[in-house]
Amino acid sequence: MFNASVQTHPNPIPPPPTTLRKVVVHKAGGHDRLQLETADVQQPGPAEVLIEVRAIGVNFADSIVRMGLYASAKELVGWPITPGFEVSGVVIGTGSAVKDLPLGSQVFALTLFGGYSSHVVVDRKYVFARPPSVSFEQAAAIPAVFMTAWYALFELAHPRPGQKVLVHSAAGGVGGALVQLAKVAGCEVTGVVGGSHKVETAKRDGADHVIDKSTQNLWAEAKRIAPDGFDLILDANGVTTLSKSYDHLRRAGKLVVYGFHSMMPKSGGKPNWPKLATDVLRTPRFNPLKMTNESKSVLAFNLSYLFDRTDLLELALGEIAGWLAAGRIHAPPVVTYPLADVARAHADIESGRTVGKLILIP
Repeated sequence: MFNASVQTHPNPIPPPPTTLRKVVVHKAGGHDRLQLETADVQQPGPAEVLIEVRAIGVNFADSIVRMGLYASAKELVGWPITPGFEVSGVVIGTGSAVKDLPLGSQVFALTLFGGYSSHVVVDRKYVFARPPSVSFEQAAAIPAVFMTAWYALFELAHPRPGQKVLVHSAAGGVGGALVQLAKVAGCEVTGVVGGSHKVETAKRDGADHVIDKSTQNLWAEAKRIAPDGFDLILDANGVTTLSKSYDHLRRAGKLVVYGFHSMMPKSGGKPNWPKLATDVLRTPRFNPLKMTNESKSVLAFNLSYLFDRTDLLELALGEIAGWLAAGRIHAPPVVTYPLADVARAHADIESGRTVGKLILIP
């Protein structure tokens, strides 16, 4: 397990508190469903770690959880639920079987929901050393987006140096991570962004070409950049781009699907049910016979269903931490919000105007 360079807190560790603050969603709905509540702090089990949380990553998936549309949340947790997949903080308690993580260790951790909290209890195998090159806020911005990008690229797509890669939403958390890791793989990367204020972010992450679809014709520019098509396209938009993404693959090309953001509302915080139903019906169905003849592939995944694959988790985060330490990749830009402003953070991430990662500070 990757645990290099565990940092410890320079001051004596106070006894764990007895109460915590967390965001709880009791019923699917809009931003008003995000309720800040207090609860008792749970003590860690034998193989668990109690973390005093310093920063919490906000992901678009958290909004979908709140709306009641995230399948794994309904299947694995139900209502009420506390959203959140990633935190960073300081270890203030460990179970009897945890011998390799001193109190005061500075860490980041993956949580299968439950991350929007001032304190979390996490299984030891999901806790990793905070790289010394990143702050707590940056550390909380790394796990979910870079794990998603790593899995899409290195477990599914296996890009080779020189291949042409197109990344939709290239200035977002996952999009930026995809751009960076595709450059690590030696690819020629085209990033697609939805506004001129996002162009520089994609360029800083290493994109060789940036298409601003607010001012340019997306597919005409894509055709100009890759006349024969792309070797790999990564798409979390859903119905608005999936069909054209597939069409712009070259022979042996791969389309990796990891989300359906365009189906979700950009304001109001609640699903537009008629639009959602229409979008589901309009979502392309890829015919295996046609795909075979065209020699193109479509791959898809949801990281929350892969939580038990700790072999992949350790491999991915070990490589990501190594690239961070070597300066080959960097943490995404972050914007912070107090935990009490969680509704504003959700509204902002749903708007599609943000860049990088949004971070809650408990």
